[in-house]
Amino acid sequence: MLAVLRDTTYRRLFSAKVVALLGTGLLTVALGLLAFDIAGSSAGAVMGTALTIKMLAYVGFAPVVNALVARLPKKPVLIGADLVRAGMALCLPFITEAWQIYVVTFLLQSASATFTPTFQSLIPSVLKDERDYTRALSLSRLAYDLEALASPALAALLLTRVSYSNLFLGTVAGFLVSAGLVAVTMLPAPDAAPGTTGSLWQRTTLGTRIFWRNGRLRSLLALNLVVAAPTALVLVNSVVYVREVLRRPETDLALVLACFGVGSMLVALSAPALLARYGDRAVMMAGAALIPVVLAGVTALTFRAAALAGSGPGWWWLPALWFLLGAGNSTILTPSARLLREASTEHTRPYVFTAQFSLSHACYMVAYPLAGWLGAAAGLGPMAAALTILATLGTAAAFAAWPARDAGAADAAEEEEGSGETHAGRRTGQRR
Repeated sequence: MLAVLRDTTYRRLFSAKVVALLGTGLLTVALGLLAFDIAGSSAGAVMGTALTIKMLAYVGFAPVVNALVARLPKKPVLIGADLVRAGMALCLPFITEAWQIYVVTFLLQSASATFTPTFQSLIPSVLKDERDYTRALSLSRLAYDLEALASPALAALLLTRVSYSNLFLGTVAGFLVSAGLVAVTMLPAPDAAPGTTGSLWQRTTLGTRIFWRNGRLRSLLALNLVVAAPTALVLVNSVVYVREVLRRPETDLALVLACFGVGSMLVALSAPALLARYGDRAVMMAGAALIPVVLAGVTALTFRAAALAGSGPGWWWLPALWFLLGAGNSTILTPSARLLREASTEHTRPYVFTAQFSLSHACYMVAYPLAGWLGAAAGLGPMAAALTILATLGTAAAFAAWPARDAGAADAAEEEEGSGETHAGRRTGQRR
């Protein structure tokens, strides 16, 4: 997997991504502490509002800004987005009101909604060999999982020496280093073929229309819903399961979350071999079939969790199921960008990656309220059952949109009359 880092361009871009991820991780910790300083016991409401604003920026702003910058050179777009993120992070230590958090969060996350899809759409042009691209996807998944473990640990270490407001400076440094690495990287020149045309509205909705016309991408949209269900369960309610239901110590929360990450990392490490042997559909649908079954197990055990609480070995069902949920998520997330690459050309690729970025976060806007509000109002059992139903519906839709007979060839390219917009990408002879 690490052999892909021999490519100088990719190595620098990957390093930029990792540094920015660490900066974002520090931001998350520091922002929570800032919210507590400002709002006290209402800090949860402040953070909940900030996260909602983040999702709204991802879902609503990303397609519009991508339509505005897609035809610009990618290097200044990436550098500009990093500089905006650094500037917004630099404002955070001076914030004294909750509404200021919301404004800065929107601007910072809007810049992230510009940077991330642009970055993701660039990698297929850097790594044209499919095996190298698959290794890069596995490495990217691994980076996300490791960041989730490393950033809190780094933040805890720094907080023993400095105040939390200094963590924002670490975030600023991360974004500035990311911008510097992009600046010194020689990016591939775009094809000479004309880019997409049409009005701003046509370009804003192009990625979504490509999703709708491509069966595999419709399946991926449903798979996004499958992934959102266990992710919401784990991120929102792990602390409730550990501390309130099972009455375990705080250290076990870290263990449970680590099990989710380890399951994801093990699949990411084995993904290149699995995809080469079985193809995209088999691997992704295996995860889609596994997740509702595991969620059903979580639901069943939740209703009798009180009997398993305490110091006995019965509580180990929780980290075991979290491990399986992490593995199931990774079987879907790791190969997903391969479908996006196949269903796009170089000029439609930014729109397709942006649509995936936006639509996937729209699925989280469905799953998070179910995990949070329903769990608080009706209890963990009904909440887990609702997420199981959500994942099951997503799995059924994914299988229907991507039948087994379509496992051998990508959708053909098609042109939208009158606009010159290419809707789907290349045919390949590779097995999927």
